[in-house]
Amino acid sequence: MSSTAVNPLLIILGPTASGKTRLAVSVADTLNGEIISADSRQVFKGMDIGTGKDLAEYTVQGRTVPHHLINIREAGEQYNVNAFKDDFYLAYDRIIRQQKLPVLCGGTGMYIHSILQNHQYTAIPVNATLREQLPVHDLQQLRLLLSAYPAASTAHADLSSAKRLVRAIEIADFLQHNSFTQEVRPQIEPLIIGLTGEVSSRRERILKRLNDRFNEGLIEEVQGLLEQGVPAEVLIFYGMEYKYVTAYLQNELSFEDLKEKLYIAIRQFAKRQMTFFRKMEKDGVMINWLDSDLEPGLLKESVFKLYNERYGL
Repeated sequence: MSSTAVNPLLIILGPTASGKTRLAVSVADTLNGEIISADSRQVFKGMDIGTGKDLAEYTVQGRTVPHHLINIREAGEQYNVNAFKDDFYLAYDRIIRQQKLPVLCGGTGMYIHSILQNHQYTAIPVNATLREQLPVHDLQQLRLLLSAYPAASTAHADLSSAKRLVRAIEIADFLQHNSFTQEVRPQIEPLIIGLTGEVSSRRERILKRLNDRFNEGLIEEVQGLLEQGVPAEVLIFYGMEYKYVTAYLQNELSFEDLKEKLYIAIRQFAKRQMTFFRKMEKDGVMINWLDSDLEPGLLKESVFKLYNERYGL
């Protein structure tokens, strides 16, 4: 790592099938970096094909680029944004101490945003009882309820939506009745690269990737997880590939229906990912967008140019 930044972090994000991993690994290999995965499902062991781990991509000309936060939980376990933050900072600290470049790569926008925003209250649990008592569709009433709490407990609040107001009230209520110690986190200096391209080419990549996954044994992977004792409802909760293949294995879908529904679901997921990334921009996150259809060498050169500009090299 040659960056002069105190706590650099190169982030490569984008929707599914945009080529994030391939680019991140190539860049990390050149810049003496290590990958930290920002994928909410790749943390689970045995969920390889359906989550697109593509572990072979982490090898460049016989060299394996070190990667973190992949295969760190058993399938069936729970994982959330707060657990991700804890795991991320452990990996980040190890990489920085080795004087290497941390490269955060993935498509789970909420995880990436949690690092950039570093909200201190993500560890505060959901209060289902309180939520049931709130007028979740009444912005004015929610704002009034929030104003009843001490200002010190509501300074974090985002008043723009009912969902965020409910969470703000939940946090304020927790702080009123519990002590809370804020984690001390390093002040990160990020460079954020986003991959996007024509919707038509994205759809082609999604379809090809889906067919490849079926050929690689996606159905057999899900069958194996069920046989290992992972409950069907848990696999359905994991969504997309696991949801629809589980339905197929339970004879609720034909194979043709499985392919069609899953293709549509992945396309919709990619669209939701892009919507979240645009929301991050509205929240003040600077994303440098690059065309995912560019030739890989040109794409890599574009990243290096932005990297040198960001860190003053």
